[in-house]
Amino acid sequence: MSNETQITRRMLLGVGGAAALGYPLHGWAGPLDAPNASAVKVEKDVVIGKGGNTDLHVDIYRPPAGTEKRMALIHLHGGGFARGSKDTLGPQVTPITARGYVSVAAQYRLSGEAKWPAQNEDVKTAIRWTRNNAGMLGIDPKRIAVVGYSAGGHLALFAAGAADTQLAACVAFYPVAEITREAPWTSELMPAGSDEGAMRAASPTTYIKSGFPPTVVYHGLADVTVSPDSSLHLLQLFRGAGVSSELHTFAGVPHVFDSHPEFADACAALTDFFLDRNVLNPRTYPPFGAGGAGRGAAAQ
Repeated sequence: MSNETQITRRMLLGVGGAAALGYPLHGWAGPLDAPNASAVKVEKDVVIGKGGNTDLHVDIYRPPAGTEKRMALIHLHGGGFARGSKDTLGPQVTPITARGYVSVAAQYRLSGEAKWPAQNEDVKTAIRWTRNNAGMLGIDPKRIAVVGYSAGGHLALFAAGAADTQLAACVAFYPVAEITREAPWTSELMPAGSDEGAMRAASPTTYIKSGFPPTVVYHGLADVTVSPDSSLHLLQLFRGAGVSSELHTFAGVPHVFDSHPEFADACAALTDFFLDRNVLNPRTYPPFGAGGAGRGAAAQ
């Protein structure tokens, strides 16, 4: 095989399958082209409003100069609704910010301070603030997405399903997709005496229908905190509703697998590609043909 026809796995990941088939990648930067994360700048503890009597804060991560894509990602931390902080999100937030996105890591009231739906109200405050400050952030107010981790994945999916948020996309890492009586976090989140109807109303799966924004989900197959089967069910619901969606699973890794740098970087590349295809430069692809003839036709 000649040097010209050899494509190593590293090269394939760098250019992406679409480029290998001759499709344009517009402004998307492959994994090998990701800018230096050290150029990301962070502004800590910006007050954006109140949740009850509590000041709500965000950390603003700004991308390196020259990479800006004028899109904001609002990141929501995990912790079973009772714990966690925006301050822990740096290792997950920085790789995707380095690819040109403004990231807003948001704090919300924990369940020890306020029960559901206070958390959803705080997320909506972060969305409104981001949209109202689009000029200062250097983003398009129509290009705001939510990114959630575990319990934050629940909040991201729930916000994405709300008609009044008008989000461009959703990214959910090992998300809590349903609130059930058996789940250990339900008693933390829900008000005392909540019945089955209240739990269904608090479950993101209740609101998956046509018009739900494009969504990508990540899950480790060794996760024993949130079952990966729940994300498979999510994908089935998305497909049934005709929602542009993807599920990426990773063998042998547990909950919060993306705290490891190589997984954070890999997920940032996949997220960037998903957002480019679905939000920044929406495009469709011609039918993929079978065999060598189909590949040749696609490349012409």
